[in-house]
Amino acid sequence: MIAIVKIGGHQALVEMGEQLEVDKIDVEVGKSIDLETLLISSPDGSDTQIGAPLLDTKVSAKIIDHGRGKKIRVYKMKPRKRYRATKGHRQDFTVIEITKIGTTAEKAVKKTATKSKEASTDTKGDDLTKIEGIGKVYAKKLNDEGIFTFSDVSNMTQDQIDTMEEKYTFKGDFKDSIADAKKLV
Repeated sequence: MIAIVKIGGHQALVEMGEQLEVDKIDVEVGKSIDLETLLISSPDGSDTQIGAPLLDTKVSAKIIDHGRGKKIRVYKMKPRKRYRATKGHRQDFTVIEITKIGTTAEKAVKKTATKSKEASTDTKGDDLTKIEGIGKVYAKKLNDEGIFTFSDVSNMTQDQIDTMEEKYTFKGDFKDSIADAKKLV
């Protein structure tokens, strides 16, 4: 199995047993960490799972070593100003070894379940803002009242209309909005 994982703001293509040099991770040598997975696939690409944006399955890695990279010298100068500066930098890194691809984390499953519940409530019904005289605020108020589609608006009884006009002040006449909803149905 191969996977694309997210490590410290970067993405990396990894396989089982592979050792990687990544930006420093503040974990002791010998400890295990879980990496967020963006994609998992079989080597030939026949069985692929793509996250939106992440998958529930995690990739486990073991910290092998910490170190510092080769020194980079930065030289700055300004001509005719007698300014010259030389500075050096050594980037910290961590060597990790991929130990397991495909461990499921319960926290990720819970987060995905709550996100899917939120998404299912957001996509319910028609876009009521297409009705003339109803904006985003009033569309939300109609949704709170249990009205989600154009047909719900067009089939409102006179008592419901009176109640809505008493509770909320709509732009123009609410009856005109109902006539526009009948056109959209």
